[in-house]
Amino acid sequence: MKILKRYLLKEHIAPFFIALMVVTFVLLSDRIIDLMNLIIEKKLPWQTVFEVFGLSLPYMLALSIPMAVLVATILAFGRMSVDREITAIKSSGINVYSLIGPLVIAALLLTGLMVYFNHWFLPDTNHKLKNLMLKIAYYKPMTIIKEKEFTNFMDYTIYARETTDSLLTDVLIYDRSQSHFPRTIFAKSGNVIQKDNGNSLQIILNDGEMHERNEKEVGKYQKTTFSRYIINVRNLGSNMEMFETGYRSDREMTYNQLITAIGDHKKELQTKQQEIEELNKRIELLQKSPQNFTRNMELRRLQAMQKMVIDRTQELKELINSLLVEYHKKFSMSFAIIIFVLIGIPLGLMTRTSGIGMSFSVSSIIFLVYYIALNGGEQLADKGFMPPFLAMWLANIIFLILAVLLIIGSIKEKRLLDMPTLIWKIKHYRNRKAPVPDEIVH
Repeated sequence: MKILKRYLLKEHIAPFFIALMVVTFVLLSDRIIDLMNLIIEKKLPWQTVFEVFGLSLPYMLALSIPMAVLVATILAFGRMSVDREITAIKSSGINVYSLIGPLVIAALLLTGLMVYFNHWFLPDTNHKLKNLMLKIAYYKPMTIIKEKEFTNFMDYTIYARETTDSLLTDVLIYDRSQSHFPRTIFAKSGNVIQKDNGNSLQIILNDGEMHERNEKEVGKYQKTTFSRYIINVRNLGSNMEMFETGYRSDREMTYNQLITAIGDHKKELQTKQQEIEELNKRIELLQKSPQNFTRNMELRRLQAMQKMVIDRTQELKELINSLLVEYHKKFSMSFAIIIFVLIGIPLGLMTRTSGIGMSFSVSSIIFLVYYIALNGGEQLADKGFMPPFLAMWLANIIFLILAVLLIIGSIKEKRLLDMPTLIWKIKHYRNRKAPVPDEIVH
């Protein structure tokens, strides 16, 4: 029994790593297509390109590992079924499902690893990737100034009617770097030059005018014309050094950060709900009082405050929902590994296929349905139509029920799809009335 259990577990190792490499490569290929234009446009150094793909890899692994588990399980049990190893085990009076203990333990260990990976490691790499992509956006800045679009970076907003690799035409700039009131600068042409290895920019404008208000004397307005004007933008950090920003989206938050953010938002929500109750009481009292100018002004002020608090309350509810969705999603995707093992075992036994192509096809359909259900639940939860817990775990619950039904079917020796028989019939289509050989059927 111990030998068989070890053998069963060993049969999953090679298919798992093969499937993991193939699935990860497919996902990375999609990422390559998305980044090719950026790489060519920005002419990024190879170190930066490898860094982008390296930081993209953890997100791919979060998807590819559960799918690789499913492929490996279907492939391993399918091969053993085709090679009559399952028949030999059953003929010895051994229940196949009594041998899956080590496999389930391995799935539990991998699930625990994925919980850590999704809640601690992945958020940090997502955060670093976002920061790196922001750095890349500032790298060769002429490429990010699009024609007839407003482009924001640092304390500047730039608009150009036409852009080329070296020239901007009909330029409009809002400069907020020196005053509370932004300076408005118009120029017929201009160009952007990198300085200090990309850490600084020099914007050279030709034939234009500048409009600005005096911050100390608000009533004063000044217009200045120029034939050449230079704006220096420093400390961009475009030398590609990694840096940390304070803000993190929900997908960039670790477990502790998610818990803290959820708790803080819930406390603020309670405070805002108390404010709404107090404002409602004050508004009701004012509405009962005699009408006069002071009363009407105070009523309008309280109603404006009430609307602001209600809007903030709704915003907080949406934020809490999105954070809870991300919290449960990371757990549910980790525990999907166990469910995929339980689905893969009967599917391998019932489809009787040893081909990696068929295993990938079946796995892709299952994973696609699972992922669509997960994303659909996420959308519904974000909009408040479903509780976050149910939205993120419903796919797991449904697939667990499906796994139980498939296991029952495999115990009763039912076949979902007999691939050897199907392939034989396709090859002998012209002689389709002939009986299928016993060595194919059994």
